[in-house]
Amino acid sequence: MKDKRILFVSSEVVPYLPETELSSTAFNSAKNAHSKGVQTRIFMPRYGVINERRHQLHEVIRLSGMNLVVNDLDMPLIIKVASIPKERMQVYFIDNEEYFKRKAVFTDEDDELFSDNDERAIFFAKGVVETVKKLNWAPDIIHVHGWMASLLPLYLREFYKEEPLFKESKIVTSLYNSGFEGGLNSDLAVKVKFDLSENDKISTIETPTHTNILKSAIENSDAIIHGSEIIPEELSSFIEEKGMPVLEYESENLKESYLNFYADLLSAN
Repeated sequence: MKDKRILFVSSEVVPYLPETELSSTAFNSAKNAHSKGVQTRIFMPRYGVINERRHQLHEVIRLSGMNLVVNDLDMPLIIKVASIPKERMQVYFIDNEEYFKRKAVFTDEDDELFSDNDERAIFFAKGVVETVKKLNWAPDIIHVHGWMASLLPLYLREFYKEEPLFKESKIVTSLYNSGFEGGLNSDLAVKVKFDLSENDKISTIETPTHTNILKSAIENSDAIIHGSEIIPEELSSFIEEKGMPVLEYESENLKESYLNFYADLLSAN
């Protein structure tokens, strides 16, 4: 895997957000790959709770400045970057004042999901792709962590399917035993249809529960990793139906198992 390119896209990454199984695994999978000579890039949303001064985020003017269309509205894309101390790894932050300035991550002060989380997820997915295009950085593997990043596989496979930069990219989605109750805005599928007007894959997210959003990620991925020891049975059955390569949960030897899994996926071409 030395000199291969892996794009890590995650809802959460330490040290920028509190330590959870998801945020720690996303960071460690990138760190481990980087330590083995893999070229890595990490992308996450620039939530308002992230202390820009402490983590030394700065805007990348040459990457910022474009508008992304979300639900027929032009939304300015701001790109910020920081380096993880001691690791020499760059983290790119997708930012927009309307979607990410608020001092919270997914829920309001009453612990209710933000009503625009659907649009935030669309903006994040498109923002990642457009930024990678500007970087002209073709990834061999795209590794997705967390539900906020889970529309990325759908957009890569459909909206950006003619984009040559991603033609050879393999998409890996990690699943975790964490999520949210209820659903996102019921208009999510309608907003995605604005970009993918004639696509039957949108039906998966017509009822935008946490499980269905992950199902969309699964059906548009090349392989799955169990990031938690216990995965909801409905998702396990869905993966089994698809007959996809799966890396079962491992608490030890994460470095070697992930790298071997990536290598096997690339050699299967």
